[in-house]
Amino acid sequence: MAQAQGLGRRYIKAFFKGFFVAVPVTVTFLDRVACVARVEGASMQVFLEISFVYQEIKRCLFTDNSKPSLNPGGREASDVVLLNHWSIRNYDVQRGDIVSLVSPRNPEQKIIKRVIALEGDIIKTIGYKKKYVKVPHGHIWVEGDHHGHSFDSNAFGPVSLGLLHARATHILWPPQRWQKLQPMLPPERKPLHREQE
Repeated sequence: MAQAQGLGRRYIKAFFKGFFVAVPVTVTFLDRVACVARVEGASMQVFLEISFVYQEIKRCLFTDNSKPSLNPGGREASDVVLLNHWSIRNYDVQRGDIVSLVSPRNPEQKIIKRVIALEGDIIKTIGYKKKYVKVPHGHIWVEGDHHGHSFDSNAFGPVSLGLLHARATHILWPPQRWQKLQPMLPPERKPLHREQE
């Protein structure tokens, strides 16, 4: 009986030792290297008018795996993406990257958007208070792919690089959408002018 109690204590002691080592390592990994997140909402969907003529185009666009827009199925399906924290540790982002950032209006919320312009770029806005904006030093211009339903830089202006959280690198779920997300900038959203560095 005493042996059974000693064996039970050893297992409990080993469990707690492993637990107290595993938890900080896991938290550090999820905070500094990578994590998985569910993308909710319509702001990263490709925008198309709902009409009979465009239904076939819509079907083709939403099933084309080269389009990195998220949540093409709308409310009935949400994409799960891999967010890479390590890749933006030096704020090294490029136009077309899909990034996660702290919302400038609500610090408790993280949003996911596409980088449209970098510092020094001049961008034509969509509904912002100024028609043209020069992105200041240490900032980026982000937009959702679904311009009509996106809370983005057109609402709150250029975003500080300090608010960057991670870069979305892969779609992990649903399985039929598994893919690596490549930087893609819509041709109509290219900056008008890039300041010489």
